[in-house]
Amino acid sequence: MKNTIYLIGAGPGDPELMTLKGKRLIDAADVIIYAGSLVNAQVLADRKPDAKVYNSASMTLDEVIAVMTEAVSAGKQVVRVHTGDPSIYGAIREQMDRLDALDIPFEVVPGVSSFTASASVLKKEFTLPDVSQTVICTRLEGRTPVPEREQLESLAAHRASMAIFLSVQMIDEVAKRLMTAYQPETPIAVIQRATWPDQKVVTGTLADIAEKVKAAGITKTAQILVGDFLGDQYSLSKLYDPGFSHEYRKATK
Repeated sequence: MKNTIYLIGAGPGDPELMTLKGKRLIDAADVIIYAGSLVNAQVLADRKPDAKVYNSASMTLDEVIAVMTEAVSAGKQVVRVHTGDPSIYGAIREQMDRLDALDIPFEVVPGVSSFTASASVLKKEFTLPDVSQTVICTRLEGRTPVPEREQLESLAAHRASMAIFLSVQMIDEVAKRLMTAYQPETPIAVIQRATWPDQKVVTGTLADIAEKVKAAGITKTAQILVGDFLGDQYSLSKLYDPGFSHEYRKATK
């Protein structure tokens, strides 16, 4: 029986924000393929001394699959390490489909995404009562196009909490499109390399964020969070309201 390949989310940067399962599998692996341009190399620090390590930043999909296939055929344990959570802009579907076609078993190990890590850095909650109960994860079009129905202006119309990936280099355009629906004074934050030692945080409004981001020299590897959840006005949760009953507690007033 062929060994299972593990596609692992290594988290946003801080090596302690990787799951215990992910770390255990990386530490035991014979072959490690990791996204070296994004993943903190410290997540590989406790690997086996003889583990073979490949940086996928310089590899094509064919080359990644070839390494996997050869290693599995030799009875090796293989892990593929992605940044954040691999289900979000991780380009793992094409890998999984190729492994399926080759009849190679695989498993996905989730990780902490940069958008939730960014919220933790800001000490904010995306889903505040009476503010927003919806989180939209999206991006501007780049080399990868965005469907017309998912243009930023259309999504902004919901006025939901929003996390915008892979777009900070177009911060002017982001702010311009968002202001077709959000007010210019809507709070926005840009977090570069969230949870890394050199993280940068820039906060402002849609009206001034582009200027601030440029002044900070942020051009890549950043998360954009926007919405009224970044403000201070919200209602308290019913979950802990003494006047609200639920399965585990009766109302006390």
